[in-house]
Amino acid sequence: MQQNRLMKRTAVYCIAFTFAAMSAILYYSANKIIVVADIAQDEVVQSAEHEGAAGEKVTDKTRINIDRDSRDSDYFCIPLPDNVKPEEVTLENHYMDQEVWVSIDLKNPEEQRGFYENQSVYGDCENVLDGHFDVEKKRICLRFALTGVFEYQSVFENNTLYVKFVPPKEVYDKIVVIDPAYGADENGGESDGVKGKNITLDIAKALKTKMDETDIKVYYTRMDDSNPDDRTRVRLAVATDADMLIRIEVGSAENSRIYGTEAICNSRFFIPDFGSVELADLLEREVVTAISGKANGLVEVTEADVVIREVTVPAAGIKAGYLTNSQEFVLLQRDDYIEKIADGICRTIQKVYDK
Repeated sequence: MQQNRLMKRTAVYCIAFTFAAMSAILYYSANKIIVVADIAQDEVVQSAEHEGAAGEKVTDKTRINIDRDSRDSDYFCIPLPDNVKPEEVTLENHYMDQEVWVSIDLKNPEEQRGFYENQSVYGDCENVLDGHFDVEKKRICLRFALTGVFEYQSVFENNTLYVKFVPPKEVYDKIVVIDPAYGADENGGESDGVKGKNITLDIAKALKTKMDETDIKVYYTRMDDSNPDDRTRVRLAVATDADMLIRIEVGSAENSRIYGTEAICNSRFFIPDFGSVELADLLEREVVTAISGKANGLVEVTEADVVIREVTVPAAGIKAGYLTNSQEFVLLQRDDYIEKIADGICRTIQKVYDK
């Protein structure tokens, strides 16, 4: 008898659960409410622009009309062409450029050009400065310039994408900016074809893998071979209201005997309890311990250290070895050594939040 009652009760629970699940599915299907994919800039894989007949790249930009008089929504509203599916729409957070891109995959994007030539975006446009769209091989990309760095809440409903802009500090309690130095034409020192800009990027990528497993939000000033100017790097830390900035560098010297790890700090930027000096000291100790290396001590910023000198959050640079030293030249090309440097930076960040 008791077993029968248990089986009946289980059956009732299963039916109730199935009914609730089906109700939810039917509700969302009827209302067509779906959150679209949201990708941060450090996760974006750029698609190639379409090429002209001669093989040259073509960028075809057309301005998007923004209806700033229509405020019937608390969201920024972006109409989409008919038959666009939610999985064909992606939000890309290009935070270094303070832009949001809405990428729409289409078989024949050229046919949809007229839609955005004649259709306005509307709603809460307060954080949107301007917009244009590019027609590429297999997509239309809507690009909106913003007043700052934002995270997003988005909903796809009735062929309209609704986007709410949210300041990062309202989403994340812990925010860090990582600044891999150099990039593009600035090599950051070079020895036998090995460039500092690639070493700092390798360290940042190894660090990202580790930080993605934590509850700490990390913004990266670059994750490719670009070279944002110093003030743009500083702006990212200010715009995100970051708790700290860590710059990754490598050393280069005329004297090939110079080697070791040193941290750069701005001792004039003082915050009680934990400021730039304390961050630099902890950063050097953790990285040196991780690589079993030599500590050269803390180094005061110079005129050339614009990022660390001008940023208004605790900041430090870690110079993780010298490419001009024969031993560290070899070490800085080893994946396991790069991983150890990233480990030291990761532990630094975690210990700062544990304090």
